[in-house]
Parts: sequence; C-alpha cells; structure tokens
Amino acid sequence: MSVGEEIREQQAPPQQSLGTAAARNLATTTKSAPQMQEITSRWLLRMLPWVQVQGGTYRVNRRLSYSVGDGRVTFVQTGDRVAVIPAELGELPALREYGDEAALGELAQRCTQREFAAGEVLAAAGSANDRVFLLAHGRVEKIGAGQYGGETVLGMLADGAYLGDQALLDADSAWEYTARAATACTVLELTRADVLNLAERAGSLREHLAGLLSIPEQRTNKYGEAAIDLSAGHVGEAVVPHTFVDYDAAPREYELSVAQTVLKVHSRIADLYNQPMNQTEQQLRLTVEALRERQEHELINNREFGLLKNADYSQRIQPHDGVPGPDDMDELLSRRRGSKMILAHPRAIAAFGRECNKRGLYPDSIEVAGHHVPAWRGVPIFPCNKIPISDSRTTSIICMRTGEAEQGVIGLQQAGIPDEIEPSLSVRFMGIDEQAIISYLVTAYYSAAILVPDALGVLENVEVSRWR
Repeated sequence: MSVGEEIREQQAPPQQSLGTAAARNLATTTKSAPQMQEITSRWLLRMLPWVQVQGGTYRVNRRLSYSVGDGRVTFVQTGDRVAVIPAELGELPALREYGDEAALGELAQRCTQREFAAGEVLAAAGSANDRVFLLAHGRVEKIGAGQYGGETVLGMLADGAYLGDQALLDADSAWEYTARAATACTVLELTRADVLNLAERAGSLREHLAGLLSIPEQRTNKYGEAAIDLSAGHVGEAVVPHTFVDYDAAPREYELSVAQTVLKVHSRIADLYNQPMNQTEQQLRLTVEALRERQEHELINNREFGLLKNADYSQRIQPHDGVPGPDDMDELLSRRRGSKMILAHPRAIAAFGRECNKRGLYPDSIEVAGHHVPAWRGVPIFPCNKIPISDSRTTSIICMRTGEAEQGVIGLQQAGIPDEIEPSLSVRFMGIDEQAIISYLVTAYYSAAILVPDALGVLENVEVSRWR
C-alpha cells in the first residue's frame, strides 16, 4: 500500500449506520423456489391421449399382413471403406428370417463398394435388374416418366435403404424406375450371380430361396393386408363372393416401461429446514420434473417403443433439397389422414421458417392450451428438444395422428397404482437408514403404441444449419 493510500484510509469517515451484512442476520430474505433449467414444455406428454392399461401390457390387434422386409440396413465404416453387418442382410425381403450366420457373412463379404457422383445413374428404367443396391450414405432419387413425357420424382432414398431387391428372386425382373444419385453416394452392390453361386454350395440358402418361390402369391390390398373379397356393381343373380377378415396371429404387445430413482433426504434437513419452503416437497418436485423429461425422451428415442425407432419404413420420407421446405411438409401430411400434431426440434422449426421466408410464405399460428404455436395447413407444430440432432446437423420431423378411435398414436399408462401422486407416477417411502437418511422410491410407468403404420410419419435427414 502506498503512502497516499495509507493516509486516505486513516481519513475515512466512521460508519454511521448498520451494514447490510449484519442486517441480513435479522432480515427474512425474499427467495424463489429452486429453479431447474432442464424443464421444457413437454408438448408430447401434454397432447398425447393416454390410455389406461390394466395388467401392464397393451396388445395391438391388426388384420393379417403379408408385407415383410420393411427395414433399414446398417453398416460399419473403417476409414473410407464401408461394410454391411451380415445380420442386417436379413432386412432384404428375400433373406428375411434366414438365420445362417456363416452364409450371411459370406454374402456380406461379396458386397462390392461403389461411389456415385451427384447426377450419376445407378440403374435405368427398363434395364435388366440383376443386383441389389445397399445405400450406405447419400440420397438417391427414384425417377419415373411423367404423363406428358417429362420426369417425375417418385420418391427419395437415403442412408440404410436398399433398392432392386426383387433381383434376388426373379431372374427376369427389370427396373421400374431410374435410380439417380441426388448427392454423392456410397453404395454396396450384391449381385444375383453371387447369391446363386453361394446357394449352390450352401444348402440352407438354396432351400430358403426355393421355399420362397414355392409360396403362392397372396392377394393383398395396397397396405399389404390380406384382401377382403367383395363384389360391387353387379346385376342379376351374380354369385356374391364369400370372405372373412383374417387377423394377425402374433400381434405386437407393448409392456409398460419404467423410469425410477431413489430420492434421499437427511432427516435433519427435513426436520429443521422446512420454513418457509418444505425441503422434501421441493426435492420431490424437481425429481418428478427430471423423471417426466426422461419419460418424453424415451417416448421419442427408445428402441422398443420410441416413435423415431418404430416408425414404419414406408412412412419415412426424405427432403427433396435437404432442408425442411413447405413441399416436404405437404408430403409428410399427405401420407396420413387426420394429422393432429407435428413435433420438431426448435432448430428444425427455425429452418422451416427460413425456407418459408425465402418463398414469401408466412405459416399461421393457432392457439393450443392458451399458447400460440406455429402451424402448417392447420396442424400445430410443437417444439421438442428430445428429437436428436446428429453430428452432421440433421434431424427428423415427426407427424402423427392420435387417439384410439382414430387408429393413431397413443400413450400407455396405468393410473391408480399405490402411493400415486400423478397418474402412473408414485412416490413410496422406503424407510430411514442408520445414517438418518430418508429414502423415497419415485417411479413412472409409461409406453406408447402405434396402432396402424400410417398413424406416424417421419421426415428424416433434414438439415438445420443451411442459411442460404
């Protein structure tokens, strides 16, 4: 300290009033309840119709369906080399339920990696189809002939899709459309010749393929369900067809999932520090909030019942230009009747808004439960940060029809469980241990079910970081 500072300190006036530090010892502070940044709006939990499930299991009965092979193929990458996981070849209709791991491993080794530049044609319409393409990375357009001679885009394929799979069973098959790379693509090829060559040595594969060829073709509707024979427009004494509605003999069952934690509160805290706020109640409130956040995350991402993982492959579409544009949202809505809600990450909603701004479009907003939310074609778009964004800055947008009466998406719960504080959420006292710590078991039971495949649609691989 300098001499000048020492003199000024000596000349400082004496304190004339009580300081704030001392005053706080006698004052009651005004305080907030404990805050938590993790809490979100949780629109999915609020808008999903919840169905009471007695017995902990919900069975979805459907008409018998003959459609198979509607899955995705998974790959592994080492440097610039890509290989298909052998068991994933079972997603191809011709290899569905074929379980010889050795033969599948050899087929995986016979897959040849090829690279296609944007605009390059993988296969031309009308040409002989003698191979199946497994799309490891990139986007492929399915191009057909328009009514007046121009081109029309029949659909988009992206990572994990396959095309040309009928070549493995039909030697005379031809390409019904032109497959053209919309972006740079990495593709694995598996030829019919390689499959037949292996079948000559592997009796199990030969028998499997022969068994598929011997199965008579089943009459189905456009959804793959067993057809119901009907007659209409006839006159006179025509013979009316006989029919019945066949059911799926092994319907899917959804068991209620569980999220749990043990909340611990020291008895000294519970006894002495409960004014003006009850410490146990506040600890429990924040714990329940975290549990509900995890519940919504599981409803979106769980492999067994999550919406993203269980959307039917036929209901997954790809954006035409990578970003979520109005045309893509229209395509998403057109795949189902009575869409009730759209879920998207906030950054995906912002990306959609940018695309609308570029075209001079201004999406409407509607009021839901006292909140104004954006909407497209009258369907509200709810933010949901549980939908993941990948490292490549892509995400998904979910559109769904809801309710049992509408054959839509429903939430599953069991209200009325012991020690319940909210529907299907209980808090049970577990006792006090030798260290005077009180324990409470906090449990939530829940699941979700998709009653028919077209109740849920997903716009996949939408870019959220493109600004021009």
